[in-house]
Amino acid sequence: MIIYGRTLVSLRTIFEALGAEISWNTAIQTVTIDTVTQQLTVNVVKVVDGDTIKVTIDGKEENVRLIGVDTPETVHPSKPVQPYDPEASAYTKSRLEGQTVRLEFDVQERDQYGRLLAYVWLNDEMINKTLVAEGYAMVATFPPNIRYVDDFTKLQTQARDAKKGLWRLE
Repeated sequence: MIIYGRTLVSLRTIFEALGAEISWNTAIQTVTIDTVTQQLTVNVVKVVDGDTIKVTIDGKEENVRLIGVDTPETVHPSKPVQPYDPEASAYTKSRLEGQTVRLEFDVQERDQYGRLLAYVWLNDEMINKTLVAEGYAMVATFPPNIRYVDDFTKLQTQARDAKKGLWRLE
């Protein structure tokens, strides 16, 4: 609808276009918006570093960047290996290499480098959260992919207070 030269679009239209389910609860006079989480089951063929893995999708290798976390760099083309990177990379490798995992996507599918962006689930455990909780990664959130930012922030505070992993470093 256009009113006074401005185009107005209902939120229902926008959310439904993004795959959300909209419902109205008459008893409490509330709108509920349930987003449909897109997931994909894949095999991990290689761990690149603590926060990047390679998986196969339909016979093609894809790089996957774990959303919401940042581990120290080891394979950055212009940076030296950072403190605690060998530990973070080894941990991710020990947990994920050769495993079948589920990728959960958020709003943005790929980053500027063409990598898939995902929350990585090994059975019922989100590895992104585990990396933060155990001190292998710091929170690094880039909107619009913010679904678990509150969880990540809480876990980082707990890891830092307990001096876990990279939080033990001076």
